[in-house]
Amino acid sequence: MNQDDALTLEELCSACALEPEWLVLRVREGLIPATEVGAAEWRFTTATLARVRRMRDIERTYDAAPELAALAADMLEEIDRLRARLRRAGISA
Repeated sequence: MNQDDALTLEELCSACALEPEWLVLRVREGLIPATEVGAAEWRFTTATLARVRRMRDIERTYDAAPELAALAADMLEEIDRLRARLRRAGISA
């Protein structure tokens, strides 16, 4: 990950309108990927931004547990990857 493209915890929370505690808990539970760059300092990819937004929306809309929201986000990400493969193969999804 290019450091210039990485988001800090504060930037990601601001972009997603989240409290830092929400994000920290999910990173520590292994539900949101982060790269450690120092003592208690994380960086997040721009792809993680979409995952965090999805998880936040699923949790709020369906009152889902974080683990369930992460599972749903995993499935939606896989659907996105499969659709992209179909488009590259010239097959409409």
